[in-house]
Amino acid sequence: MAGVMKRIGSIFQAKTNKVLNKVEDPRETLDLSYEKQLDNLTKVRKAVADVATARKRIELQAAEIQKQADKLQSQAKAALEQGNEDLAREALTRRAALGEQLSDLSTQHDQVAEQEAKLIETSSKLQVQVEEFRTRKETIKATYTAAEAETKIGEAVAGISDSMGDAGQAMARAQDKIAQMQARAGAMDELLSSGALTDLSKPVDDIQAQLDKVSKASTVDTELAALKAEVAAPTPELDAAAPKEDAGGPAS
Repeated sequence: MAGVMKRIGSIFQAKTNKVLNKVEDPRETLDLSYEKQLDNLTKVRKAVADVATARKRIELQAAEIQKQADKLQSQAKAALEQGNEDLAREALTRRAALGEQLSDLSTQHDQVAEQEAKLIETSSKLQVQVEEFRTRKETIKATYTAAEAETKIGEAVAGISDSMGDAGQAMARAQDKIAQMQARAGAMDELLSSGALTDLSKPVDDIQAQLDKVSKASTVDTELAALKAEVAAPTPELDAAAPKEDAGGPAS
């Protein structure tokens, strides 16, 4: 059961990563990473400032204690000058205690100073790394933008090619349809001219159609008879050329 759940979890993670890869913009991810690095660098710098402040506080405290020790030294000397050895001993005892404090502060100061130096070195290295990352980030973003634009151009060209292909097919279909319509219109004109179809724009009843047909036939017959008469009639030239016979018969 555990193996099945683990496998299901792996599949779910893979699908989640696939979806994230589709919606993720590497440029935004790089910018976010850069901002995080800047935040970390700011934290390191703040730590450097805090350590430097602590070091300065130790130095001020040590200076104050040293001032008190010097004063006790002067007081011990003044007490001896007055012949008050016990007072001088008391002053020197207090000064010795301050000396121990100064020794402890000196040790702390060295430790804090060492820590500060390490943080400063770390901050400098981080500064260089962040600047290098920023340069690489901008280069990658520019490259990604160019690749994205090239991809979009390719997709647009492919889309135009597909559109041109579809448009070419549509144009061919339109031309075929136009040719069919023109052919049909021409055929209809021929049928209307021959009388095979009735021209609805000029309605004629069937009786009138028969009268017109008889009239056309009569006209054709009249023209045919005229042509026959014209062909059968002798021409004047032929009549003039023919020999004329004497009315009394042939001459002897």
